[in-house]
Amino acid sequence: MPVLPVGSMLSNIQQKVRRITGSPSLAQLSDNDLNQYINTFYTNDFPTAQKMFSLRTVLTFYTQPGVDVYKTNNIANDPLNDFQNKYTAVHPPVYIAGVQAFFTQDRTVFYGNWPQTNFVQQTGFFGNGTQGPFAGVLPPPVNQPSNFSTAIPHVLQGSVLFTCQDANGNDMILIDYPVSNTTGALGVPGVPQTLPSPYGQVNYVTGAFTATFPSNTAVSVPPQGNPVWSEAIYYVPGLPTTVLYYDNQFVFRPVPDKAYVVQVEANMVPTQFFETTDNPLIKQWWQYIAMGAAIKIFQDRRDYDSVNMIMPEFLNQQSLVLSTSMEQYTNQRSITIYTNNGIASGWNAWWNSWPY
Repeated sequence: MPVLPVGSMLSNIQQKVRRITGSPSLAQLSDNDLNQYINTFYTNDFPTAQKMFSLRTVLTFYTQPGVDVYKTNNIANDPLNDFQNKYTAVHPPVYIAGVQAFFTQDRTVFYGNWPQTNFVQQTGFFGNGTQGPFAGVLPPPVNQPSNFSTAIPHVLQGSVLFTCQDANGNDMILIDYPVSNTTGALGVPGVPQTLPSPYGQVNYVTGAFTATFPSNTAVSVPPQGNPVWSEAIYYVPGLPTTVLYYDNQFVFRPVPDKAYVVQVEANMVPTQFFETTDNPLIKQWWQYIAMGAAIKIFQDRRDYDSVNMIMPEFLNQQSLVLSTSMEQYTNQRSITIYTNNGIASGWNAWWNSWPY
């Protein structure tokens, strides 16, 4: 009689969980509930608790000109679609257009090197007793770098602000809400706008703007007057060399001037089981998954004696799962200032650095 191969499919995991928990009948534990326990452990607990080498992958996405912040979205087929739920962690190195960039998670370090200097200036307009519109071009930054264009300033998305006082002396505030790589819709804080916006818009490339305040502006009276003020962060676009990862989003400096490919290492969340013939990413994990799901069932039943009873075997399976990653990591020594980053050195190692 032939010996059947060892199974690791969802059906095998289901069978083992039912045996461990003493739930052979659907009346005791439905397949839907059982699959919920299994997938919860496999996609939530497992990748969060165990940093497996086989779950490390390369996340690849692409920049857009004038866009400095990249975060999770709900765009189908986009690499960052539901990013914060598909990956548990992000790690250096990060490569932009194939060149390694500086990676940091410290806002102090990032903005210490790339200050967010808001240029506060008068637009040349003054309150006139109406809401507006006030149409013009953002003034160029004071003490601007020589490579800035006074006619075509580049303005950072999400940094634009217009203020002017109303008849009661209160400042009315308009900020920008990016709607494209080049255009932002103006609106009051906390109320995002799209185009066309009743409050106007701003062009991030040319600096052209049209601003309409929510209430009538106070009539300007000399000598103080009631100027329309603007605030903005100006920048010189280019190839990004520094990346900040904070609040589940990537921030690039310099702000990209075009599309670049970005590659960064990340710990992915395994795909949940959908069919009884589905296997875990590594087949050897199936018993560990079954033990973890069984513990969750016992916890919901408040059967902590059974939890304690199977815990030694759960930890044993956990050690077996981790052993493959531990063995893999031992193949590479820790990088120090003396290891040359793992690259061979010597008179015949010139090819290691080509073409740099």
